[in-house]
Amino acid sequence: MKTTLLTSLALLTSGFVHAGDWGKAPVDKTPIEECHDLGGQIEVGYHTDYLYKGYVFGQDSVSGSVQYTFDGLALPLTLGVDYVNVVAGNALTSIVNDDVAVSLSAPLPTFAGIESSLSYTYHFYPEDPNTVLWPSSHGEIGLHLAKDLEFALLKFDLAYNTGLPNAWNGTLPALPNGDSGAWYWDLGLERSFEVFGQNLVLAGGVAYADNYWGSAPNLQTGGRSSGWNHYYLTASLPIELNCRTVLTPYIGYVGAPDTWLMDGAPNWLGLSGQSDVLHGGVSLSVSF
Repeated sequence: MKTTLLTSLALLTSGFVHAGDWGKAPVDKTPIEECHDLGGQIEVGYHTDYLYKGYVFGQDSVSGSVQYTFDGLALPLTLGVDYVNVVAGNALTSIVNDDVAVSLSAPLPTFAGIESSLSYTYHFYPEDPNTVLWPSSHGEIGLHLAKDLEFALLKFDLAYNTGLPNAWNGTLPALPNGDSGAWYWDLGLERSFEVFGQNLVLAGGVAYADNYWGSAPNLQTGGRSSGWNHYYLTASLPIELNCRTVLTPYIGYVGAPDTWLMDGAPNWLGLSGQSDVLHGGVSLSVSF
């Protein structure tokens, strides 16, 4: 009798303990997708030198960019706004003080494993101190190709600039709309290696310019308007701070042998030329 009474009390107590949980919906333990990519990216950076098409336009520069991809369209479009400000530049030491680039790009169908896209970029310079030597604005059409060769990624970029050459053809004042336009080619390889749990990205390539820098006979390119422009090597270390944020320090080198276009170009910084330029920097990007 005593045993039966204790057993009944135990069952009754157990019922009261669990009575408050009965009828509750089960807890959803599915992980929250905190890093869902909506197609946007914001990036800021510091650079020891501001390089454009292999040319050093200034030193100690900061940059910022915003990109967003519209996936809901029949053809995905990526809109980007990039800004570079040359902190150490002025009218005497830098040909440009800042650069605003607005771009729109769209992918093309993949063929034989080659990914491709088209882009249009419009540059303008709100603080440009040298409109005589550089156009106040110009547009550029780009074709971008990439092929995975397994051992490395092969990249090819073709650009047609609608506003160059300008005063660099030896004529002053400058004609902002230039002549018949200019071409620029860039061919490179890129490969990633794992180093201490991080991806080390090595890249290198060579560029060729056709009438891009004009044909200034005495100052700019030794009278050469077309030819090999420069070669480059870069090493970067993208560090993933979390699923949205990446910190990327990098170091690079730009070279131009004798008779190459950048070897004969002035750098406007009191140095001897545009060849053998060692540069570096760091960027922080956040996707959303």
